[in-house]
Amino acid sequence: MEQIRLLSNLETTRQKLIQIVLIGQPELEAKLAAVALRQLRQRITVRYHLRPLQEEEVGAYVMHRLDMAGANGRITFEPKALRLIYRHSGGIPRLINAICDNALLAGYVAGTWRIDGACAKRAMAQLAGSS
Repeated sequence: MEQIRLLSNLETTRQKLIQIVLIGQPELEAKLAAVALRQLRQRITVRYHLRPLQEEEVGAYVMHRLDMAGANGRITFEPKALRLIYRHSGGIPRLINAICDNALLAGYVAGTWRIDGACAKRAMAQLAGSS
């Protein structure tokens, strides 16, 4: 972190020479709160915290990800599957992605385009290591 602070000092009389973007887990915020990193923390001009999704947002998020991947509406997640995914992930996008990836694989193995609660449960069991 001290090296990042030193890099942030690179500037001319007219402008900064480098722009640094820090992206991390919630633990990064705790690390930056350390007294020893006060100078680095003072140089951070923009902060954004991605909060967990609400239950009603998960379906739209999953459909958006599927659309971006080119699914063209062929693959659907049933409401029960989305409820299970939300409850298991707590709305954290990274966990939603992991569960959905495994649920899609479970759907493929089952030969279906509809991801139901059973596919979601298999995905969560797989992620927990109890396939």
